Amino acid sequence: MPVAETPLPDCTGVSNTSPLLLLPSWLLQDPEMKLRTTYKGFTEAVDAYFDRLMRVVVPFQYKKGGPIIAVQVENEYGSFPKKDPNYMNYVKMALLNRGIVELLMTSDNKNGLSFGLVKGALATVNFQKLEPGLLKYLDTVQKDQPKMVMEYWTGWFDNWGGPHYVFDADEMVNTVESILKTGASINLYMFHGGTNFGFMSGALDADEYKSDVTSYDYDAVLTEAGDYTSKFFKLRQLFSMVIGNQQPRTAPTRISTPDAEFASPLQPIKSEFPVNMENLPLNDSIGQPYGYVLYETVIFGGGHLHSRDHVRDRAQVFVNTVYVGELDYNSVELSIPEGQGFRQLRLLVENRGRVNYGPALNEQRKGLIGDIFLNKTPLRNFKIYSLEMKPAFMKRFQASGWSSVPDYFVGPAFFRGRLWIEQQPQDTFLKLQGWEKGVVFVNGQNLGRYWKIGPQETLYLPGPWLRRGGNEIVIFEERTAGRIIQSVDIPYLGRTQYVD
Repeated sequence: MPVAETPLPDCTGVSNTSPLLLLPSWLLQDPEMKLRTTYKGFTEAVDAYFDRLMRVVVPFQYKKGGPIIAVQVENEYGSFPKKDPNYMNYVKMALLNRGIVELLMTSDNKNGLSFGLVKGALATVNFQKLEPGLLKYLDTVQKDQPKMVMEYWTGWFDNWGGPHYVFDADEMVNTVESILKTGASINLYMFHGGTNFGFMSGALDADEYKSDVTSYDYDAVLTEAGDYTSKFFKLRQLFSMVIGNQQPRTAPTRISTPDAEFASPLQPIKSEFPVNMENLPLNDSIGQPYGYVLYETVIFGGGHLHSRDHVRDRAQVFVNTVYVGELDYNSVELSIPEGQGFRQLRLLVENRGRVNYGPALNEQRKGLIGDIFLNKTPLRNFKIYSLEMKPAFMKRFQASGWSSVPDYFVGPAFFRGRLWIEQQPQDTFLKLQGWEKGVVFVNGQNLGRYWKIGPQETLYLPGPWLRRGGNEIVIFEERTAGRIIQSVDIPYLGRTQYVD
């Protein structure tokens, strides 16, 4: 689908190696859904969206006096493993029929260039390192056309449990210079990476499922918080030969503040069978797109609990309130201790992010997507609690009734603290040393996930989300709670590994 920044609610994933690709999670309520194809259920949704979106976009085209000079038909569809031969032409005509008159383009890496073409659209290429003859290869795909590097990757993104990737600044600038010398145009991906606030970080699934960190710093030309890097100054020096010298604005200041100290009844959905997140019958939305879901059922005795790989993406398992282990893609069975009488089995399931690309795109339903078995018998009669953590959900924490936090506390639980700021608020970074895994909210804004496995150790907090005086911080901690949260003026994104 074309790239657009008009908000699209409840997204299935955020693309991390390509421009933002937003698809609503309710599409996955259809068990036969085939995303990015001419499957009727998908094209009907695209048509409905384009009917509204293009009414906004069309008047802003260059030929109508606006700033839009080109529209991308699709992104890296030539590398998509489940290609529909009719899909690209369908999207192109969907744009043309709704009034798009500017240049149409496609974008792909070298291996997908010839497969991602559509007649009437300029093909562009994506890469990080300029292979010999790569730009000339465009001539074999389309003759006598301008050359464009649509995505020149200035860095890379990080996954939880991995390193913080860095791409050498000098190597990047040398490659950019080589591209310019060929006469090709270039677009930097990313110039400013930014932040995957809330639950919008997404995931990848190549050889295995990997969820992405909250930061999208990307080792880009500007940092997550908008600060200059050596890449910025080196590129400015190179570009000055074309655009002239431009003096930068003053770099933004940061603050650090005193540490914040912490003090510490949902209506269930009843169902005989487990229900995945997207198909939960919620009153205020079409299914649940993000967050957590708590599944409760009654068991008698203990034994062998098996997920049959139906947990998406990670479940903490409790008997009554006692933690007994986790289930995920790699751990699919647990031993449930024996006990007298009936007990509650609870599974707190986290949506760690939907895969944004590849063959698993249609299998991104979250929560419990099928039966869970105890001693080879499927569990039944669930109470299901939605923990999407929307603003309305978080407002309940403004009420009184909080209790003090003991010296040591194991969650899952919500914790509330106050951060007092005397001066004009500015950007800062929150460090959660001593906390294990969860989500942070400041004045109702979801900053995103933290996890002690790293690599990311600080969360970016923009100054406009703070106010003079008291600021409320709410943390949902899944396991071990800390006592303080630090506000620091320098981010730490983890140990560095250079991109080869």
